[in-house]
Amino acid sequence: MVIHNGKQHLTAEEKRLHEDKHKTKYWKRWGPYLSERQWATVREDYSANGDAWSDFPHSHARSRTYRWGEDGIAGVSDNHQFSCISFAFWNEKDDILKERLFGLTGHQGNHGEDVKETYFYLDNTPTHSYMKYLYKYPQKRYPYEELVSKASKQTRDEPEYELYDTGIFEDNRYFDIFVEMAKDTENEEELLFRITAYNRGPEPAPLHIVPQMWFRNTWSWGIESEKKNPIPELSASEDDNVINFSHWRLGDRYVHLGPSASYSSDVVPKRLFANNETNKQRLYDVKNDSPFVKDAFHDYIIEEKEDAVNPENKGTKSCAWYAFDEGEGIPPGDFVTVRFKFTNKAPPSTDFDEDAFDDIMEERQDEADDFYWRLSPDIHSDDLRSVQRQALAGMLWTKQFYHFIHSQWSKGDSVNPPPPPDRKNIRNQHWRHLHIDDILSMPDKWEYPFFAAWDTAFHCIPLTMVDPEFAKKQLDLLTREWYMHPNGQIPAYEWNFSDVNPPVHAWATFRTFKLERKLYGHEDINFLERVFQKLLLNFTWWVNRKDYDGQNIFEGGFLGLDNIGLFNRSEPLPTGGVLEQADSTGWMAFYCLQMMNIALELAKHRPVYEDIASKFFEHFIFIADAMSFRAGGGIEKPLWNDEDGFYYDAISWGGPWSQQLPVRSLVGLIPLYASLTLEPQILTKFKSFNKRVQWFIENRPNITERNIASMSDLGTGERRLLSLVNKERLLKILEKMLDEDEFLSDNGIRSLSKFHKENPYSMDVNGQTFCVDYVPGDSNSGLFGGNSNWRGPIWFPTNFLLIESLQRFYMYYGDDLKVECPTGSGDYMNLAGAAEVVQRRLINLFSRNEQTGVRPINNGNNPKADQDEHWKDHVLFYEFFEADTGRGLGASHQCGWTALIAKIIHDVGISDDGANVPKTPLSTAEQYFDEDFSQGKRHHRRKSTSYRLHRRPSYNPEAHVDDDDSKNMSEDLRKKFERLYSGKYDYDEELETQCNR
Repeated sequence: MVIHNGKQHLTAEEKRLHEDKHKTKYWKRWGPYLSERQWATVREDYSANGDAWSDFPHSHARSRTYRWGEDGIAGVSDNHQFSCISFAFWNEKDDILKERLFGLTGHQGNHGEDVKETYFYLDNTPTHSYMKYLYKYPQKRYPYEELVSKASKQTRDEPEYELYDTGIFEDNRYFDIFVEMAKDTENEEELLFRITAYNRGPEPAPLHIVPQMWFRNTWSWGIESEKKNPIPELSASEDDNVINFSHWRLGDRYVHLGPSASYSSDVVPKRLFANNETNKQRLYDVKNDSPFVKDAFHDYIIEEKEDAVNPENKGTKSCAWYAFDEGEGIPPGDFVTVRFKFTNKAPPSTDFDEDAFDDIMEERQDEADDFYWRLSPDIHSDDLRSVQRQALAGMLWTKQFYHFIHSQWSKGDSVNPPPPPDRKNIRNQHWRHLHIDDILSMPDKWEYPFFAAWDTAFHCIPLTMVDPEFAKKQLDLLTREWYMHPNGQIPAYEWNFSDVNPPVHAWATFRTFKLERKLYGHEDINFLERVFQKLLLNFTWWVNRKDYDGQNIFEGGFLGLDNIGLFNRSEPLPTGGVLEQADSTGWMAFYCLQMMNIALELAKHRPVYEDIASKFFEHFIFIADAMSFRAGGGIEKPLWNDEDGFYYDAISWGGPWSQQLPVRSLVGLIPLYASLTLEPQILTKFKSFNKRVQWFIENRPNITERNIASMSDLGTGERRLLSLVNKERLLKILEKMLDEDEFLSDNGIRSLSKFHKENPYSMDVNGQTFCVDYVPGDSNSGLFGGNSNWRGPIWFPTNFLLIESLQRFYMYYGDDLKVECPTGSGDYMNLAGAAEVVQRRLINLFSRNEQTGVRPINNGNNPKADQDEHWKDHVLFYEFFEADTGRGLGASHQCGWTALIAKIIHDVGISDDGANVPKTPLSTAEQYFDEDFSQGKRHHRRKSTSYRLHRRPSYNPEAHVDDDDSKNMSEDLRKKFERLYSGKYDYDEELETQCNR
């Protein structure tokens, strides 16, 4: 958004976001909401033992009706998933249509579940006005059996056997299939689909493209509320190129099919119809309820069974079969294109207008370019700009319809035999209130096709860059009464909603609030207050449930870091006693400060929140003290090890009996997160809060004199620092964190120190040895399925928070505190510079090396990824990264928290002169925070993202004016914006606050 002459200048995509927000048009009703794996999910599991992987395997998926959702390739649905569209393909070699992505289950993979397909999210806009997806479809028979067999023989010490390892892409014998969707200029209910398939191989090859449309089965389960609704229907129109659509909720619509100009003659699609009903005959050897079932198109196209489809040309599932099989198939290097529309308007009697269709498609592409250019106009590297765009596109592609009603799921459906009685006690029996029917942000739509609470918090940072309303909705939903437990716990993930994830939602809420204020000039106080009030319940749950003896040392449990500890932190200790966790206590101190920060922000508008801020200030002080002294009684430090200069977990058996576990991991770095600078203006404005702070300094010297929170010392700009670590401890921790032989790698901060490569830590308990050693790549243990590893690799969420922590410390210490970075290098810099070193090393993961052309994320993965012209520009966003090489590991499409790279690129690139050196510390810090950093005269910070936009040569101000928005601006605020952009003003705190926040 650009403010020019008092008017808001919006891109076309921003206008659509505005219309959707105010419900004048519903641009987000249709989007990429189909999962990429509904089979083998907990929601579809009705087994007696809770083995979701085995209860609904991939082999059942084509024949068995889903209960709680749908899946497909490049799939689109409405926001309640009543109707779905996705794409199937056939190469005349496979035994089944390729209509969903294949992968190994948690039991089959040597590192757990893993998708075995090659696909990329290339583009997407927040209203899904334009989307682009690439699927690489082999021309040889897909090696289903080989992938399963090979994995079964591999150990956890071996790398995963991937699709490219089978040789299936040799000689480029595959199709590049690009799937695009665009929405009409005026009618958001009209969707245009274009599928373009290129033969990359050396010989002709046949290809069948089969767009499919169907209704999610809501009528077969005996649900009373559904009985009154007629079963929806798809049917053939008298026009050979039209399929009629009728749904009780969505109304009448039409699929208008265009002929495809092929390499020889036009290909006219054949319309087929069946029902989204289970093929009981195939699966259970019992009679089908309907003769035309879910897998009918497999039988008709591949097996040539003409009686598989409905001769009356109607049903709840349909497809358009385009067969490009004339001669030997598509010639090498050639391509074919399929076009069709899905619309709520009856198609004209005239022929399908391909030129008008393509014009709309190209217009949406251009608008997507404008939108993303506006986001980060100052990124100098085209390659990094592409990485950022693909990361954000992936975030938008991984939105998914998630449906789960516990009361129905636990009891089973009346039309089916009741589930085994023991099933009710297998998992999630305490979450009977859950009633979910929403579009949610997924970590990965194949490997993790379910929401994960702490993942979602990090998702909201890149999401806010492009769609603040959707990001806020995610945080709001997690705290609503049909999600949050009545006791205040936030549900973790469907495998165990009761698992405990780090309390990062207050941080995400405030960062989302501030980022929207900074990028879009909108301050949503109602959102901040609404979520804050619910987080008060969650904070109370944490205090009551996870502080076992009331001494402000927290045990926490799992906390999302899977195998990071010596013991499984989700289970009782084999040693007896309680595990006092440095990270859990650090997280809670971090939680306190974020809640205090929000309360102070709200107090600007509602003074009552000032007292709540004081409450969180005091709670933080006691946690800070407890990290070093038990019960304030001077007993020696339970979690800080002065000799090592690091925080460790400890086993407590009560009283003074405890034992530290000297493992150097993220557990000891997380206390750095708990830091916050208090501006002098805050203490001046909030007199009651300041009075309470001063009372603590004067009346609790036993705490303040320990200098745990640095409250009695003024820092740069007369700021005060709230922190778990004082200067001495900070330097000791950073000495290890910035040491390349410990935590700092070429690719970011390791999750476990490299020190443990030569110095593993072990403990013998009752004849069993527990050991932690440095494992920089895939996990070598089966903890939590073995598909993730926190004993060495690089993880984006924890790195992102460490960067912010360094920024906060810089705001207090300024240039007076410098550290050696890397440790032992002789190079000293302030903490903002150290933060940027970490940023650039994370960016380095995705950057193409100018000499070799290799991206570290591909190091040791697919050899084509960096050298082949049809691969090298497409980027995967892995779950985590090998610490020493940067190779991508885990889920390959974790555009969730790994999409934080988009924000990092934005922050580093926005004021970068192109040199690979840190920026000025102040400009670096400003990308993370929007507080007042200095009292001197300076330029307004947003000029890099908005002011420069109207310097763009192609920019036409009049073409981007949204008159309605300009009318909504107050005259006073308009004058302030005009004054701001005139460049003729001195620093004015009130002006900065109103215009920039």
